[in-house]
Order: sequence, then structure tokens, then C-alpha cells
Amino acid sequence: MRAFAELLDRLALTSARNTKLTMVRDYLRDTPDPDRGWALAALTGDLTFDAAKPAFIRKAVEARMDAQLFRWSYDYVGDLAEAVSLVWPSRPGANREPQLSEVIDALRSTSRADAQRLIEGWLDALPQARERWALLKLMTGALRVGLTARLAKRAVADLGGVDPAEIEELWHALAPPYADLFAWLEGRSEKPDAAHPARFRPVMLAQAIDEAVDFAKLDPAHYAAEWKWDGIRVQAAHEGGQRRLYTRTGDDISRTFPDILAALGGEGVIDGELLVIRDGEVAPFADLQQRLNRKTVDARLLAAFPAAIRAYDLLQDGAEDTRSLPFAKRRARLETFVAREASPRIDLSPVQPFETWAELATLRADPPAGDPQIAEGLMLKRWDSAYEAGRPKGPWFKWKRDPFLVDAVLMYAQRGHGKRSSYYSDYTFGVWTQDAAGQRMLTPVGKAYFGFTDEELLRIDKFVRDNTLERFGPVRSVRAEPHHGLVFEVAFEGLQRSTRHKSGVAMRFPRINRLRWDKAPGEADELVALERMLAKAEGR
Repeated sequence: MRAFAELLDRLALTSARNTKLTMVRDYLRDTPDPDRGWALAALTGDLTFDAAKPAFIRKAVEARMDAQLFRWSYDYVGDLAEAVSLVWPSRPGANREPQLSEVIDALRSTSRADAQRLIEGWLDALPQARERWALLKLMTGALRVGLTARLAKRAVADLGGVDPAEIEELWHALAPPYADLFAWLEGRSEKPDAAHPARFRPVMLAQAIDEAVDFAKLDPAHYAAEWKWDGIRVQAAHEGGQRRLYTRTGDDISRTFPDILAALGGEGVIDGELLVIRDGEVAPFADLQQRLNRKTVDARLLAAFPAAIRAYDLLQDGAEDTRSLPFAKRRARLETFVAREASPRIDLSPVQPFETWAELATLRADPPAGDPQIAEGLMLKRWDSAYEAGRPKGPWFKWKRDPFLVDAVLMYAQRGHGKRSSYYSDYTFGVWTQDAAGQRMLTPVGKAYFGFTDEELLRIDKFVRDNTLERFGPVRSVRAEPHHGLVFEVAFEGLQRSTRHKSGVAMRFPRINRLRWDKAPGEADELVALERMLAKAEGR
């Protein structure tokens, strides 16, 4: 556990991507099997334990110390694992320090009735708060150390000196603790067989276009243009009688979308956008959110939020791998494939005709009414480009629409997680409206927790502490008046109507664009400004 705890601690305190990559690679090199395999599974999100619930952890600590004192401690720290690891009244020498593999084996086989006893024994045996924190993070599956599954897999590739795409293609044929994977990477055995039905294929990603530089070098005749749809990127695979639906990072979301799986008739692999589509029209992203991150879906959800794939590439046609073909040929094959499927759950992302970059810029800035209003911008794809894993420079570009901007007032703040657990870094902001009596008041319109520097975070945190009016658990109500408060310039990708929000609107991807210390809160935007934006987006 010590080496794993040290790794998590260093990852949580490090922001540099390459440094994180080196840390994980070195850990995998220096740690024996099976511990390194279980650690990799934890870092990639492939470990879950039904018996280890946060409620059991709270019950265990409240049995050892005053419950109210713990609640105050938890409220101050803001993170359950960190709070328990710091206050746990351990009994040194009570047990031998467990190995990571011992913890995993026990958690996979124990019942819920025995879980609390195990938790207490391990916490007693671990002498340092860092190790207790790592244990609890492992058990709850909420590592939050700033490492993506893709970066962890990249570290695996670096360990063996192989292409990261090879690891991605193999991944769903492997199982923790990945002994066969490490044996291959270290030259002790043959490469594991990736040829399993309906496997995930590493996705091709686009570069953000630099309008001032790239357009001068690119010939518009060499590129196709499509709308960048506001859903989530997915890969739908049907092979050997197996059907799977994956996110762009390879997460299997098949059980959440049985309607999509049922629509996969002919064998092949489609790359496309997962959307909610009603009567041929794309619904707002908020509708798709009703289907995401659910363990099960019922008939009511399936009917109310009908999911569909808007296809834009074909990676396999029957038994033929088409990724090496130029995009023009893949596109023609895709059109035939979608027509053959003849399913309302699978349609085709249309190519937008254009002759000059200026013409395309006009289309991007002012798209026609209808579905394009649910698009984030445009995708540009070279007609002659093969489908390459990763983000090659030149074949594909994304040209996102300029974000919307509003000035909003900070209303509530909450502590963050991980290295931000001691700072108020999650913010709820609002704009001005009027109550029934005609009095001016703020109404919340969104939340954001990024877009500011570490230095700015310290200033905001101090403002929150100096201007707290009320406390609601970990949330602080902040002073927000016309002549006293903090104004954020908020950037967001779009608006949609929402019955769950008091304001009636919901923002898409809000983030803090800049801090307006120079602006009085009373000068922030009104709700009617957002309603006008929404009406324009709806073509009214």
C-alpha cells in the first residue's frame, strides 16, 4: 500500500502532464505483479467494489470518535477520504500493513456485513494519513488525482516502448491485474490477442484550427465540412453477434443504451455522435444527460429520450477494416451502410457544401435554423485522410463557434476535491431579475469550477471567506449586492431551457473566462439577456 499511496499523493500534487506520465511509468516498472496491475485498474477506473460504500466509512469513524466532531471536521476538509484519514484514531500494531493485492482480493470477495470490520482493521494497520487516504480513495473509486485513463494507458505504452494505439486496441481484451499485458511489454511472452468481437478501436481526434495561420496554408477543395454536434462521441460495434457501445475514451456504455444496440443490424463499426433525436430533430444536450451515467434504463426513459447515433465515419464494414481507406471512400461506404440499416436510431451527419473559407465562416457564424443550432461548430476533414488513432496534425480540424459571454455575480461557493479540498473552488453564479414585488434580485444560472489560475483561486477563496453570510454544510452563501460582490465573466457554449433550474435556463460547458474585480455587481447581466440569446438560438 505504501508505494501506491505515495504514487496517488504525488499525482494529486502534480499538475504537469509529462511528470504524471513519468510517475506512473516508473511505478509500473518498479512494482511487482499483481500490485501494479491492480493499481493500473484503479487508475483507469476499472475497479469497483459493491461492498465498500461511503456510508460504511462514516459509520466506522463515528464508532471511534465523537460523531459531531467528525461532522465538523468533514465540513471543514470537504472530502470524506481526506477527513477520515486525518482524524482516524488508529491503534498502532493492531494489524500488519496490508499489501495492495490483499486489499483488492478481500474487497472483491467480502460481504457488506464484513466490510466495516475490514475497513477498521486496515485503517488501524496503516500508520500514515497518506496511506489511509489512498485506501479510502481506492475503496470508493473516487481517486481524483488529475490522471485520465488515457494518460495511464499512455504510461503503459511508454513502459514497453509501443504505440499507445496498440494498448487502446488491446484494452477490452484484457482483465486486471493484466499479467499477460506486462509479460508482453517486458518481452516475456507474445502479444495478447486483440481479435475479440466488438472491441473498441482507438479514435481519431481533431486539432483546434488557428484561423490566422491554418487557413492560409489549406486548400478548401481538400476538405469536407460537417457540423460538430452537441452530444457525446461514441463508437458502435457489431461483430460476431456481439454488440457494444463505447465512449471516445473506450468506456463501455452498452447497458445504458439498449435501444442503440438493438438498432445495430449489419455488422460493422460506426464512429458518430450520440444524441437524443425526436422526429428527425436534435434535442438539447440536457435531454441526453437524462440517459447518461445510469446503471439501468426503463421504458419511460427510452420513450421520453430516444437516443440515436448521427454517424460520420465507418471503421469496419462487415469483416473489412476500412480505417486505412481515404475519408472520401469511407464516407461513400458509410452512406451505403446507413441506408442499408434503415433505422430511425442511426442517421447520417450531412456534409456541408462550401467553396471558400469565407463562405464556410459565414455558415459557422450564422447557421440556418434547425439542427445546426444544436451544433458546437464545424469539423473539417481531408478527403484523402486515413483514420489514424490519436490527434495527427493536418487531417482533421475542429472549428468551434465563439463562446457566449455574460457577466454574472458569485452567489455560492463550495470546497473542491483533491488538492483543492481546502479551497472554495466550485462557484454558483447568478444574473439579475425581478421578484413578484418588482424588486431586483439574483437568480442562479450556472456553476463553474475552472477557468481561473491558482493565483486567482487564492483571491477568490479569500473573498469567499471574508464575505460568507450563511453556511449550508460545505456550501457558503456569499455576499452579493448591487454595490458589493464579485463579478465573473462567464463563457459558455450554448443555452437550453430547463425546468430543473429556477431561472428556466441551463448553460452548456460554463467556465470562468475572467474575473471582473473592476465591475460592480449591479452592472452584471439581466436574465432577459440570456432569454434573448435562447430565443435567437431557437430561431424565434
